[in-house]
Amino acid sequence: MTATRAWLAELAWSPDFGLRSDVLIEAAGDRLTGVTPDAQPPPAATRLRGLTLPGLANAHSHAFHRALRGVTQASRGTFWTWRERMYEVADRLDPDSYLALATAVYAEMALAGISCVGEFHYLHHGSGGTPYSDPNQMGRALIEGASRAGIRITLLDACYLSGGLSADGRPQPLAGAQLRFGDADGAAWAARADALGQDAVGRLTPHARTGAAIHSVRAVPPGQMAEVVAWSHRYGAPLHAHVSEQVAENRACLAAYRATPAEVLSGAGALGPRSTAVHATHLAGTDVALLAGGRVHVCMCPTTEADLADGIGPARELASAGTPLTLGSDSQAVVDILEEARRVELGERLASQERGCFTAVELATAATSSGHASLGWPEAGDLVAGGLADFCTVALDSPRTAGTTMATALESVIFGASAADMRHLVVGGRDVVAGGQHLLVPDVPAALAAAITAVLH
Repeated sequence: MTATRAWLAELAWSPDFGLRSDVLIEAAGDRLTGVTPDAQPPPAATRLRGLTLPGLANAHSHAFHRALRGVTQASRGTFWTWRERMYEVADRLDPDSYLALATAVYAEMALAGISCVGEFHYLHHGSGGTPYSDPNQMGRALIEGASRAGIRITLLDACYLSGGLSADGRPQPLAGAQLRFGDADGAAWAARADALGQDAVGRLTPHARTGAAIHSVRAVPPGQMAEVVAWSHRYGAPLHAHVSEQVAENRACLAAYRATPAEVLSGAGALGPRSTAVHATHLAGTDVALLAGGRVHVCMCPTTEADLADGIGPARELASAGTPLTLGSDSQAVVDILEEARRVELGERLASQERGCFTAVELATAATSSGHASLGWPEAGDLVAGGLADFCTVALDSPRTAGTTMATALESVIFGASAADMRHLVVGGRDVVAGGQHLLVPDVPAALAAAITAVLH
């Protein structure tokens, strides 16, 4: 018999009905059966004090980068020097240590109200590039880690074939830790991705789905992209790619192909409504129109883009052109989607010297429904009957949110709250976080410390 539950949210916001009070949320199994504002709750309803939102979507994550927090901030450098430290961590991981680290990182995400993560996964093989007996063992560790942490995952399996572009535009061979990332060619990548065992529409388990990723124009030559695009079409799966994250990337791409990264991806058929361009920081020429015309999502990761000194992307220009924005934690410099949301606005303020470039509703939509759509979960990210019973509750009585009024509750949360203010997370009708405590991973800080120490030392 399907379990039924009811919650009464003191305040709730969703893209569907906006901000309302006394919202009765009812579910049977993992689906919402009713969402009723101004309701009289049944006696058994669980009270949710604060502002309840649809579960947050982290649309771009590299779980193993969490081990670098604090390490790479201890010295100066660039994205490229940071990348060398990242490669050192990548070379140390095995399926067991990756499972422990991913479980802890995804539990940290759950504590931040994240109900679904898009894991941009390219750490496929063993040391030196030798495949494991199960060539998807590392990907399965990520899927299992999300299950243990109680959140959903879209495993964005990344094709990564070359080590970069030389100054004269020639693809370079994989070397060092990069050998672990590579398959022989696009066809070999597709065969390995097929072996994950998803059904005809990309579902692996109730909590896990598959997607495809072209790591970047630096890592996948245009002639190999067709296999990845065809695979995504076969499963109706999301297709993500890093795009114009660095000025040097643009220069190398122009030297190699006489086109911008967005133009190269467009020429390969990789831009469409199921596509997401990650970062899009240094778009040039007609790139904005190209992305908007393809109805491509753009995933902004402002804390990482700031941490790596990448730059500030044209978020307002993209959104005004009709491009849906999403948010990601990327390198895990911070795991806080509320912080990512407000930094989109704050970045625009710094670039334009004007305030109010984005409304709280626009930023909350990027964090919820748009993020889920980009990850292939269109039935999540809203509070509507028939949708997935995924939602989080933010305290309105913390030092950061005290004094909030109903009229500005969403603004108070988007511009003032943090991950530390999350009190509850329900995923698929099941409590994952209650009272600020993770119910499946009892001591998340200890789990993170143990997993990171095992990798670094």
